[in-house]
Amino acid sequence: MLNDTVEQSSDNSRDAEVEALLKGAVDLHCHSGPAAIPRVLDHRDAMQDAADAGFRALLYKDHFYLGVSHARILETIYPETGVKLFSGVALNNASGGINPYAVDHAIKIGGKIVWMPTLSAANHIRKGLTEAKSFPKTAQKMLDPSPLTVLDANGRLTDETKKVIDLIAEGDIILAGGHLEASELFILFDEAKKRGVKKMLVNHPTYIVGCTDDDIRGLVSMGVYMEHSICMFIEGSGYQYESSFLQHLIEVAGVDKTCLCSDLGLLGAPRPIEGYRQVVRMLLDMQFSHEDIRTLIGGNSAGLLNLAA
Repeated sequence: MLNDTVEQSSDNSRDAEVEALLKGAVDLHCHSGPAAIPRVLDHRDAMQDAADAGFRALLYKDHFYLGVSHARILETIYPETGVKLFSGVALNNASGGINPYAVDHAIKIGGKIVWMPTLSAANHIRKGLTEAKSFPKTAQKMLDPSPLTVLDANGRLTDETKKVIDLIAEGDIILAGGHLEASELFILFDEAKKRGVKKMLVNHPTYIVGCTDDDIRGLVSMGVYMEHSICMFIEGSGYQYESSFLQHLIEVAGVDKTCLCSDLGLLGAPRPIEGYRQVVRMLLDMQFSHEDIRTLIGGNSAGLLNLAA
């Protein structure tokens, strides 16, 4: 009985430690709805969950539409939550592909991130029978994607991509690699850096994108952040890697260049905030300091959003 009491006290202490570390966290990759791919929660639910946990900010991601208007409206209707809400545009076929007009519009109404093609990326489509086979499907059959790449037939960046890069640089927002292949990312980010882009991000570098450890080191040396999806390391998400692999990836890129974001919202998986609770427990078990954990789940992401420290 005494052992049970001690164990319960220890569990309660760890729960409190986790909840305290979640205060001020920032999720750059929340997949709430409405969406063509069924979601376990909507944007309002995601905002309230984040507010209840003391999150500082939340960024909605959809593969098919710009979510800035939803973010602005919800933030206006529910100011008492104190959660800053953001979104951006993914340059898939539904947005006109690598479309400077879509990027210009997104920036002008407050978009904070541009994702290069995801579901429409030629790399994603090529890997459709392997890695992307397990990727979530839309509720209804949609038009087959036309494959997109940032490169022309000679392996150089297209003029449209350069225009997009210039707009991102001028707007001082995040350029995310989407589901482009690692080899494309080096060309993209090298040019982006030359053109003045200061905030660059690789989404789930080891999934579909295909980054090796050396790729990660090379991209980080260019100033690029690595965003690892919590959904790939937690229980109940269907994408589980060993927690030791997450520790390895953080060590490869370094805490100061790593963002842990949920990439959650899929039916049958934990809600985003529950994903954060699980991953913070993992990080504590790995003996990461409180300071490093706060950097991984909030500090780096806040900096990319230009949120004051």
